[in-house]
Parts: sequence; structure tokens; C-alpha cells
Amino acid sequence: MHYPIKNWQEELAGGFNNIEELCHYLDIPFDDSNPKYDFQLRVPRNFVKKMKKGDSNDPLLKQVLPITKERLNLTGYSSDPVADINAITAPGIIDKYQNRVLLITTGSCAINCRYCFRKNFPYADFQISSKKLDLALQYIQDRTNITEVILSGGDPLLLNDEKLFSLMQKIEHIDHIKRIRIHSRIPIVLPSRITPEFCKQLDTLNKSIIMVIHCNHKNELDNAVEVACNKLRDKKITLLNQSVLLKGINDNAEQLCDLSEKLFTFGVMPYYLHLLDKAHGTGHFEVNEKMALSLMKQIKTQLPGYLVPKLVREVAGAKNKILIA
Repeated sequence: MHYPIKNWQEELAGGFNNIEELCHYLDIPFDDSNPKYDFQLRVPRNFVKKMKKGDSNDPLLKQVLPITKERLNLTGYSSDPVADINAITAPGIIDKYQNRVLLITTGSCAINCRYCFRKNFPYADFQISSKKLDLALQYIQDRTNITEVILSGGDPLLLNDEKLFSLMQKIEHIDHIKRIRIHSRIPIVLPSRITPEFCKQLDTLNKSIIMVIHCNHKNELDNAVEVACNKLRDKKITLLNQSVLLKGINDNAEQLCDLSEKLFTFGVMPYYLHLLDKAHGTGHFEVNEKMALSLMKQIKTQLPGYLVPKLVREVAGAKNKILIA
């Protein structure tokens, strides 16, 4: 079936949210005995087009397809593995890092990654109204030690241009803020969101803007992603990438090297390679630290230093990411 797309919002709405439909499209077996999943399938069609049909082990498919292993109740896994909720200090504000805060802008994502550390986050309890947003901004205004605001979610780029740039302009008016950082998977999974209008709005901003995108495998990087990255770079946006080390997806030195090399051709610098945050339902993705260190040793022999991401983990209560290698 052909799905004509007029804009990024329609592309978002036209994505797959039915497991049987996705399996049929990809010519892979569908197990109709599987139960329903609280964390639903959600994936844009253009991301699915990058998957190999007939391959149940496709590395992009494994990131988004719900499986029964998610229902295992494993020791050491929790609904809030990085203690986000304990660090909420004002509406929408997660204040747990030195001199920077996260602002939860939305609970929505364009894609539901099965390894997501916030897959169990109670976004409905922390919806930000206009009044609550004022309180969040006042919190930042009152703390002159804060030099960077990180827009997080969900995915902040799912806000429409009016809401997003209104928010960013308000943050810019806080004198002690030096940088605004955006964490987003959108340039990878929904690159059509990076519209000419969006790029034009970027010109209205004066402070340094950093965008940390999220890509785990080189197959996620196609021409549309390259075009989106080039548009952002043309507006002087610093582009970094963070990945999660995932069993059966990118736990291979050659794959990690290929990812870094291809990111660099798109003008994106490798930044972080995260060990898995142990959220309920993600245990089948875990790569242990010993294996991770072995992989880092291998890629350091193959890549120049500037293409080697930092291997890190997040520890609840820590004021920064913990560097492993």
C-alpha cells in the first residue's frame, strides 16, 4: 500500500504501530500468541525501509520490535534506572548534573526504542503547562551556576516550531546560560522534520546550540539523514552522536568503527557509547563491561582518537557520566 506524505507530521502519524502489519511488510514471521505490550510499537515507515526484508535479525528491526523477553523480571533492573524522578526539582526540571539541567519538553517520541531507559517514565504526571513552564524557567533563572540547558524528553524536536523556538528564545534571555543542548533521535528517524522553516528559525537564536543525535548502527544513516545533518551544520549547529551498546545490534568492533566513520562523513562527531541503562524489559540488550572494554580496545587500534566515542555508564546519584574507557 502506498502512503503519500505531505509533511513530517503526516509521516509521523503514518508510521507503524501494529506488530502484525510491520511483520507482514518485512516478510518476517508474526507470532499472534504474543501479549499486548504497554510500551507500544512506534516506528516511522522511512526508518523501516532501511531494514532488510525477510531478516528477523536486522539490527534496526531489533531496536523497535517488541519481543516476549521484555516481560522477564530480572534482578538489578528497575523502572527508573538512572534516578530521574528523584532528581526532579521543579516542573519539568531534572537537576542532577553539575552546572546543567535537563528540561523535559514532551513525553512523545517518533520511535519507541525497546532499550529506552525512560520507557517506564510517568510522563503524564509531569506534563508542563504554560504556568509550570514559567516555574521551570524561573528555577533556571534563580540558579546562576547553571550554564547549560539540555532539552530532553521524549524528543524535543516533536514540538512544533512555534513552541520549540518560543521556549529556546526564553532560555536565551537568561544571561548565565551559555549553551542550549538538544538531545534528539529525530534527524535519524524522521529527517523530514528538519524543514526549511525549522532551519530559518535557527537563525533567530544567538547562543551556542549543540545537538546530540542518537544513532546505533551505520544502516540508520542514509541520504535523507545526510541532508538533514548538512542543513543543521549550515546553521552552525554542533552535531554529536551518542549510541547505546546493544547485544546483537552493534556489539562488534567492525560495526562500531563503520558507524564512527560514516557519522564523520555526515559531519557528526562520535560522543558517547553508553552501557545499557537497566530499565525493566531491556535485559536482553545488555553487553557486559568486560566485553565493552574488549570492543573499545579493538576500535582504538583501528580508528583515530577523535573518532573513538567515550564508553560511559550513568550511575544513579552521580553528578556526571562515569567514564569506563
